[in-house]
Amino acid sequence: MSYRSLFHGLLLFASLGITSTSVADSGKLTVVGAGGVLQDAERKAFFEPFAKSSGVAVTEDSYSGQMAKVRAMVSSGSVSWDVMQVEQNTLLSGCAEGLFEELDWAKIGKKEDFIPEAYSDCGVGAFVWSMVPSYDKTKLSDGPKNWADFWDLKKWPGKRGFRQTAKMTLEIALLADGVPAAEVYNVLSTKAGQDRAFAKLDQIKPNIIWWTSGAESLERLAAGDVVATATFNGRVSAANATGKNFALIWDGQVYGIDYWGIVKGSANRENAEKFIAFAASDAAQSAFPQYIAYGVTNKKAIQSVDPKLARHLPTTEANLKAAVGLNTEFWADNGEALEARFATWRAQ
Repeated sequence: MSYRSLFHGLLLFASLGITSTSVADSGKLTVVGAGGVLQDAERKAFFEPFAKSSGVAVTEDSYSGQMAKVRAMVSSGSVSWDVMQVEQNTLLSGCAEGLFEELDWAKIGKKEDFIPEAYSDCGVGAFVWSMVPSYDKTKLSDGPKNWADFWDLKKWPGKRGFRQTAKMTLEIALLADGVPAAEVYNVLSTKAGQDRAFAKLDQIKPNIIWWTSGAESLERLAAGDVVATATFNGRVSAANATGKNFALIWDGQVYGIDYWGIVKGSANRENAEKFIAFAASDAAQSAFPQYIAYGVTNKKAIQSVDPKLARHLPTTEANLKAAVGLNTEFWADNGEALEARFATWRAQ
């Protein structure tokens, strides 16, 4: 089944929130997210309601996707994080490496209640997100319309923002070089295709500013450090809901899923399982789109989100026309080598 047909019906929208809550003494839980407006949305939709209903004292932390700290925790047996929000390739590789607990799905929910990609041995799909090009409409009246335009330094001079990873950046480079969305991974699976992606990045390398968190991508755009940036769609919608005027460009979006996983050796595993079951419920997931424009994975929640929000979502038919679904199997097989090459290339 294609990503396009799989996600055809997912829905949502954007806003923000504040701190975690603790109620009666029913234990504790540390939940780790990606920070910024995404974690604000998770706080309102998941963390605070779970703490209130369960009495579990929820503490928050955030990280930028690096797993070194988790490896150190697990290897030392001193685990201070319980539940983490992670991207799919991180979940798969971490599960194989023994960094995440295998889930007892009987404690989470019925697998058939979720879209097929939402479940795995070590995680439950939390939401669907997308990487898109954006620019500040207050500074550019007519900015880039796609990734090919994004590379045009003559028409739109200035710096460009990219996430500091090979994953998604190489796909974007091939899209900018004219590779059709449906062919991106066929091309990237070859040595010639990988060389082509790096050669395309070479064209604008001196003008790239790398970011490591979604919040940083839009902070740099707002500050004028970059003229245009690759960023997450939900953060653009959330920023615009607070008065910003950032472009949300769907042509060439690259989308994937983030998951909830339990760190191996969590001292609060029972509460971690309760939290994931709560966050995966149709009631909690249907609330999530009120706070940020990311898709949900619970089928009942998908159907209960306001259809008026559809134009803001990565998963509607119109927005999927030139989309690339993140191929996690490709990155599981090739990620280590390509990320190493990418790090060397950036340092040159």
